[in-house]
Amino acid sequence: MSDTESQPAVDTDQPVPAYSWYALSVLVVVYVLNFIDRQILSILANDIKADLGVDDAYLGFLYGTAFAIFYALFGIPLGKLADSWKRVRLMTIGLALWSAMTAVSGFARDAATLTIARIGVGVGEATASPSAYSLISDWFPARLRATALAIYSSGIYIGGGISLAIGGLVVDRWNAAFPQGDPVLGLAGWQAAFIAVGVPGLLLAIWVVTLREPVRGAIDGLETAEDPHPFKGFVRELYTVIPGFTFFGAAARGGKALAINIAVFIGALAVALGLTNILGSGPGFIFAPITDQWLLLAIGYYAVFCWASALRERDYPTFALTWGSPAFLCTILGYGTVAFMAYAASYWGAPYAERTFEVSKAELGFWLGGGGAAGGFLGVILGGRMADALFTRFSSGRIWVILFGLVSPIPFALVQYTTDSFTLFLILNVITSALAASALGAAAASSQALVLPRMRGTATATFFLATTLVGLALGPYTAGYVSAQDDAGLSVGVLSTLWITPVGLLLLITAIRLVPRANATVLERAQAAGEPKPGG
Repeated sequence: MSDTESQPAVDTDQPVPAYSWYALSVLVVVYVLNFIDRQILSILANDIKADLGVDDAYLGFLYGTAFAIFYALFGIPLGKLADSWKRVRLMTIGLALWSAMTAVSGFARDAATLTIARIGVGVGEATASPSAYSLISDWFPARLRATALAIYSSGIYIGGGISLAIGGLVVDRWNAAFPQGDPVLGLAGWQAAFIAVGVPGLLLAIWVVTLREPVRGAIDGLETAEDPHPFKGFVRELYTVIPGFTFFGAAARGGKALAINIAVFIGALAVALGLTNILGSGPGFIFAPITDQWLLLAIGYYAVFCWASALRERDYPTFALTWGSPAFLCTILGYGTVAFMAYAASYWGAPYAERTFEVSKAELGFWLGGGGAAGGFLGVILGGRMADALFTRFSSGRIWVILFGLVSPIPFALVQYTTDSFTLFLILNVITSALAASALGAAAASSQALVLPRMRGTATATFFLATTLVGLALGPYTAGYVSAQDDAGLSVGVLSTLWITPVGLLLLITAIRLVPRANATVLERAQAAGEPKPGG
């Protein structure tokens, strides 16, 4: 079957209400703040390193794994809740939580406390994208979804850029005014910066709660009734991913399932302990389980296994269209390899430039943040438009855009992290940010197109498992770990993440072959897996 024959019907006439664009703009503001709170850690990294006595490996862990594991795992039950409850309310609660925990980060006095606060940020932020992706898919027709999702995703780059500018400005001015810390609480500049960006989110939550909830699936002619017991599935999924309770869930599925579950748990812990000993990567803090890269990652992967096993039992149609779909898995894991390199570069760019070029935080935040925001914004918008344009011509068109986002930044990154010129570094930062960002809208829209409307929140959570557990949890840590080895330096650390490119190529080339037919047979495959017919 050719791409043309398998291409789903695209409604070119369906109007988009003005309210959809207004609501999208509000979601963009939320996502901007989301990434301000997340990315500000980059400009503060060197100060945290000096004050708390940690190394680059821990800084990569703090930005990546400590945040990513809980962001990903809580995204599973919260994705389920986004599929069954009011998505606007869910996002409002999450916004208030992550903003409060960002402010709490400003009062941290040691690595363990800061880690716990960042975990709280991860849990709160896990509400945002499952809710937003599902809302956008109900506000915009299929022909414009990659564009709408790309506009939403521009918040990543705008927020990331603003965070560097705000963080640099606050730190420099605070430290100049209070070189020994403020006289009341003794806060350093990096702590004041966390508080400064955390508090506004509590006010933004009041605006977000006023958004109108769209009818789920109506825009696709697949209107889905409200779930009469929306929190039942959430609690069930929450128990599914909490180690300990996971054994009871497996036992309910039979003795064989319990044996496999225990074996996977023991195997994951054994691999984690082995990696910690071989790589010497254990931080050795009092709260070692909280701050151990591989142990925390093993728990995360084990929990994902438990969730996928339970999903297969409880909602086989959703499992079949996500975990059971090679097209879906190759698409999200292929984008995960893009995120692996992009997260490492976006986080370590500011600490690298500060160490290499000896510029002030305020100057660095303005130029690096502004350039990254401009490049990322242009890249994600143009990439989204290109993805939609190619999708109307052939069903694998969006995957080609993801592939472009994987390979095109590489030659520019090689020069960026070896040049002695600060000006050239800034110029290349704009280019690499734009090229890497071009893949995001295409990947997001592709994941949504491969499932039914009622499955979109769960599909989004699964998509973010790939971006976080492959990209965010491993990319920044890998760069930091390599940098910390015999003072290899951040140049070697960041460029070491390029090894994952062949893996991404293999996954995306496979997706290009599989996605056209998968797009054309979504409803057919769901019904074959036991999904009731619409209206039946």
